[in-house]
Amino acid sequence: MQLSLATILAEAARRHPERTALIADGERISYATLWHESLRHAAALRSLGVSPGDRVALLAGNVADFVRCYYGILAVGGTVVTIPPMLRPQEVAFLLSDTGARLVLAQSLFADLAHAAVDGNDVTVRTVGDPQRPDALAPLVADSEPLPSYVSRAPDDIAVIFYTSGTTGVPKGAMLTHLNLVMNATVNAFDVHPMSGEDVVMGSLPLFHTFGQSVALNTTFRVGATLILQERFDPDEAIRMMCEYGATIFDGVPTMFVRLAEAAAHHTKLPSLRFCVSGGASLPEVVLRRFEEAFSTTIYEGYGLSETSPTASTNQTLYGARVGSVGHPIWGVEVEIARADIDDRIELLPRGEHGEIVIRGHNVFVGYLNRPEATAEAIVDGWFRTGDIGFIDDDGFIHIVDRKKDLIIRGGFNVYPREVEEVLLKFPGISQVAVIGVPDAELGEEVCAVVVPDKEGAVDPAELQAWAQERLGKHKYPRRVEIVTELPLGPSLKVLKRELRARFGGKS
Repeated sequence: MQLSLATILAEAARRHPERTALIADGERISYATLWHESLRHAAALRSLGVSPGDRVALLAGNVADFVRCYYGILAVGGTVVTIPPMLRPQEVAFLLSDTGARLVLAQSLFADLAHAAVDGNDVTVRTVGDPQRPDALAPLVADSEPLPSYVSRAPDDIAVIFYTSGTTGVPKGAMLTHLNLVMNATVNAFDVHPMSGEDVVMGSLPLFHTFGQSVALNTTFRVGATLILQERFDPDEAIRMMCEYGATIFDGVPTMFVRLAEAAAHHTKLPSLRFCVSGGASLPEVVLRRFEEAFSTTIYEGYGLSETSPTASTNQTLYGARVGSVGHPIWGVEVEIARADIDDRIELLPRGEHGEIVIRGHNVFVGYLNRPEATAEAIVDGWFRTGDIGFIDDDGFIHIVDRKKDLIIRGGFNVYPREVEEVLLKFPGISQVAVIGVPDAELGEEVCAVVVPDKEGAVDPAELQAWAQERLGKHKYPRRVEIVTELPLGPSLKVLKRELRARFGGKS
């Protein structure tokens, strides 16, 4: 049996050659043109010595060249290693060393970063976006005859390696197969939130991240729809682009929905969105309500990880949406709750009980690159241990309580930051909040709320504490409130709580 993730674009080009695949930099690129250009890139990579199974690093933002290179690597049979452009040279160097990648395709904007990362190593850098550079890939592409088709791969061959954010130590490379990613795109497109070729998806999510790459890029192409690329997320520009190009779907993380809801008040015209999908982090109810009211649409909150391709569950039209939940498992995937205090086996818990969320199905990765021990800890009895705490209600809706590592234990009592955050976000004048545990000599940990006020005013810590004390248990309300102008965000726009713990509590 053979299967390639490149099929996603190849089939769309065969079925809908003249339909617009990408809108980038104001240019419309058809499926036929995009696939032809991707096959030219594949031929150029072959001339550089790339063989099936070779790992090729891709360092680029949300530009058309990312897409050409991505499918070009897949078409020649290579494995894509996506690199976040905001990393430091030593961090990029680690990813290259860990994967054994000998070639980096870098957007010219990030050429200096690429060259600094490979300095002194036997790794080649080829840039895209500026054909005049001496290291440009463009001349080689122009001189290459397109491959006649993509190179066949086995379903279990590795298509993409995503690196985790490293919240628990050194980043780990999650290996996703062609089957993992083709199935995730297919199920997302046809079962979860059915799409059609008439849809236009706003691509503000970074393509180097699993959410943007799988849910936005691959899912959109799976149905032959159109993807608008926004190189860097800006809420006002996103609203303008969605209106101009007729966007029908927006995929985003909670911070994007916060900023879009705030920006909506300054626009006389807003896009007519069929629905939106939220993932990457928990979506506070107050944010969901604000956005849905402003844009007159529905947000379907979902759940997944890099290790699960990423979608594992989501609110779906089939089952209905329940605010505060992440819906039901997607087709072909099981999501259950297991005892979190047992590491060497999976012991499932009944409905309603809190425990660790575990997943199995076609979406689960094959393991961490070069880390068999970490893989053995993560995949137990055929289930992937997520490290997230949650429960399943009587109607089958999955609820995320919090990250296992973010749990605060105050005087022997468990405090789940997400629960506290949901309450605090209802306090007038708060735009964003992150709740963390900080060291306390008597209680072990104390509850600390790090607050970003909205643009209209300020937040008084004492007033917030008094307000929260009336609405939260004695062990839950924050005894400490820190006011900041912004929260630290990672490459996927998740709040980096480890940085807040280091800053306010000396705890990583």
